[in-house]
Amino acid sequence: MMRVYLVDDEALALDRLTRMLNKIGRVEITGSSSDPVEAIEDLRRIRPDVLFLDVHMPGLSGFELLAELPEQPLVVFTTAYDRYALDAFKVNSIDYLLKPIEPGHLERALSKVERMRGPREGQVGVRELLAQINASLHLVESPWLDRIASRSGGKLEPIDMRRITHFFSRDKLTFAATLERNYVLDVAIAELEQKLDPSRFIRIHRGTILNLDHLLELHATFGGRMVARLRNAPKTELAVSRDRVAPLKKRLGL
Repeated sequence: MMRVYLVDDEALALDRLTRMLNKIGRVEITGSSSDPVEAIEDLRRIRPDVLFLDVHMPGLSGFELLAELPEQPLVVFTTAYDRYALDAFKVNSIDYLLKPIEPGHLERALSKVERMRGPREGQVGVRELLAQINASLHLVESPWLDRIASRSGGKLEPIDMRRITHFFSRDKLTFAATLERNYVLDVAIAELEQKLDPSRFIRIHRGTILNLDHLLELHATFGGRMVARLRNAPKTELAVSRDRVAPLKKRLGL
């Protein structure tokens, strides 16, 4: 039986989804939370098969919550806003349910999860199949950094690239910005750019490299420039220089 966890800041929506899942009887609800920050520790400990996750929540969005998990479960997004649908399918999501959730749509999502989770007897699951393909191809390690270290005194602290919203330079120092704090790095922006996955990171200013996974929206400003707004709680705004606007738009398919 699938082990699921529910996160929604609306208590009524959380109760309704709980009742619907219990009535269907195809899952075991291992926990639920209306506080996305508190839910992170539960999810790290419980490691459910499936996460039913609201997108638009105060303090921490559904996408920001996922960025804090070392291993992401399969995700079914639940939200009242259909504008997040495209972003939802950029992560490890199975379905996208608009509130109020219809029983038939919930059944459909569960069926999708069951097909993705693993094999029936005599079938090979998706994860097993990928593992077999990787093993047969002897895939080489990615040339791009997946972690970077920050030095503080005699201490080195590794930072997962998924946590970093952007890199920026200030007073001849380079910083990695996360949702919690900024970390000092022993590398120049220009050198760092060469070590980052170009499918995820793009330089938007002489002193700024953006993680596209954390981009919320773009706004045009004067002189052909733009401002990139992040998904974090303060909605941090980063300047996009005029010569970087076209490459950024091209990367986003605009």
